Amino acid sequence: MAEYETCIMGICAAIERGIKVLEVYGDSALVIYQLRGEWETRDPKLISYRKLVLELIKEFEDITFCYLPRDENQMADALATLASMIKVNRLEDMKPIQMSIYEDRTHCYNIEEGEIDDSPWYQDILRYVKNRGEKIRYC
Repeated sequence: MAEYETCIMGICAAIERGIKVLEVYGDSALVIYQLRGEWETRDPKLISYRKLVLELIKEFEDITFCYLPRDENQMADALATLASMIKVNRLEDMKPIQMSIYEDRTHCYNIEEGEIDDSPWYQDILRYVKNRGEKIRYC
């Protein structure tokens, strides 16, 4: 059920942004193959989730569901690692991470030789999430 709910949230986010062509990648073979129609949905708890997804996908000109095994899904592993490191106050909402796509390449921080610190690769992302999206200044 959690995998279906996550899929539904992602599809709703794409609809809100006016996306018309979508590739959905998931590491739940059950959900992906049920949505493709390759596996039958027998569990009564999942039937209503599948039905909702099938209603939502009518909003797209083209949508494909692709199975991506967990060991090949590095982004999910990185996000899961970060999520497990953050303590969230249940009474306070987390601000979503805003992402933008730019046409031109940008080099915002060059590391000079000898300037490498011992921080893990995800340190900047972790700092961003801990500060709840407040602007972080490096200079």
